[in-house]
This record gives sequence, C-alpha cells and structure tokens, in this order.
Amino acid sequence: MIDRTALADFLRTRREALQPEDVGLSRGPRRRTRGLRREEVAALSHMSTDYYARLERERGPQPSEQMLAAIALGLHLSRAERDHLFRLAGHVPTEHGPAGDHVSPGMLRILDRLEDTPAEIVTELGETLRQTRLGAALTGDASVRTGPARSLGYRWFTDPRTRALYDPADHAFLGRLYAAGLREIVGRRGPDSRAAALADDLLAVSPEFRELWSAHEVGLRPAETKRFVHPSVGPLDLHCQVLTDPGSSHSLLVYTAVPGSESAERLGLLAVVGELAG
Repeated sequence: MIDRTALADFLRTRREALQPEDVGLSRGPRRRTRGLRREEVAALSHMSTDYYARLERERGPQPSEQMLAAIALGLHLSRAERDHLFRLAGHVPTEHGPAGDHVSPGMLRILDRLEDTPAEIVTELGETLRQTRLGAALTGDASVRTGPARSLGYRWFTDPRTRALYDPADHAFLGRLYAAGLREIVGRRGPDSRAAALADDLLAVSPEFRELWSAHEVGLRPAETKRFVHPSVGPLDLHCQVLTDPGSSHSLLVYTAVPGSESAERLGLLAVVGELAG
C-alpha cells in the first residue's frame, strides 16, 4: 500500500536538499525557495508540475513504476533512495543490474554540467535515459519515445526518420553495427533478457535485420566521428567521446566539433534552432 505521508515527506526533503547548481540550473537573483522548486523537479522528471505537486500534498493517483523512475532521475536519487521511493509508493523495487534504467547521481552531475554541449546517457541497448537540451536538438527528444522504439537500434530498422539523421554513406555499416552489437549483448545477457526480446521484435518486423542477424557478425565498433545530416543546420561531423559506468553499463556520450570548423559553426546554430522532434 502507498504511504502517502511518508512519500510526500521523502519527496520534499530530497527536493529541498538539491541546489539549482547540482542539476545544471541557474540560481537567479530572487530565489527564496530552499532547494529546488516543485516546477523544476517536475521539468527534470518530464511530468506536469500539478502531478508532482499532488504527490507532495499527499494527493493524486498512485504513481506508476515509470513515473517513479522518472522522479528518481529528476531528484538524482541513489539506488537505495530509489528503492525506498518505490516502496513508499506501494511498488516492489525493480531488480538492479547492468540493464537497469537508473542512472548514478555522479553521471547525472556530469551531464548537468554539459548544458551547452550535445550529450546523452544511454543504456547498452541504445535507450536514451537523459540528454542535454542540445542533445535533444541533435537527435530528438527521447522523453516521448516508448516501448522498443526507445532503442536507437530498433528505430534504425523501423523508422526512416532515424536513418535520415545520418550520412547515407554510413548507412550500410551502421546497420551491421547495430545488428552485431545487439547479438553481442544477447550473448552476454542470455535468451530471457531484454536484449533477446528486442532482437525477436526486430526479427518479426525487419527483413533487413533478419538478413544481418543471420550473418552472426560480432566485434564491430563505432567510428569516433559520427556524421549527422541535421534537417535544420545541415551536415555535422562530430567526435563522440564515451564515458562508461561499469556498474550499470550506461554510457555518457558527448558530441563535440573541431574548433573553427563548419561543424562547430553549425553546432552553434543548432543551439538557436532548438529541439528536433522525437
């Protein structure tokens, strides 16, 4: 059963413990709120302010596991705090493991300091868990994606809009890369894993994936430079630096351009253009 009073108290204390600088926000000259404002936590958690505020007021429906996971990320909770949040809301905490969606507070703090850079935190299946504003402008708003489409590899074989973001000369290799990468993950995680389920989904809907999967190719690695074709600013050659959290298999991807290059100029323009549709 949900413990509304304890849940409200826990959310409020964790919100008040966070400072704007901890999550990449500006404090501003007239801030009187101790810690973060409710609307700031709601925005970080990709939900309405009204929904979040009702939880702190001991009202509203029982939050789903998906909403709780989003709040845990928004409040930068540790794994122990996340599990506690689930129990207060009447849910059994999801199992920990390399395929989980919970991002460590340390990695979130790094991401929060990259607001002027395209960056994202992804799972081993290519699911974007958090991204900077410029990250969303570059590859689309990940918060609107659901189901298998959260995975870049799945979208590659099922959504032409995903391929349109990359240089056509790289398409053949990228298809092989995603199929080979997924096969390696299935090998590590086993036939009952989320990776295996994703492969089954793709085998059912994509003839191209079926052909690549049948080749049993493994060992491919992505190029350091990714060549994008953005619909608003044009071609972008971006270096991709990767920081991996060994405890969760999450990776922080940071995209940068060579200073003074055309790609650097276009990246600056991208900051003005705004977000790409998911």
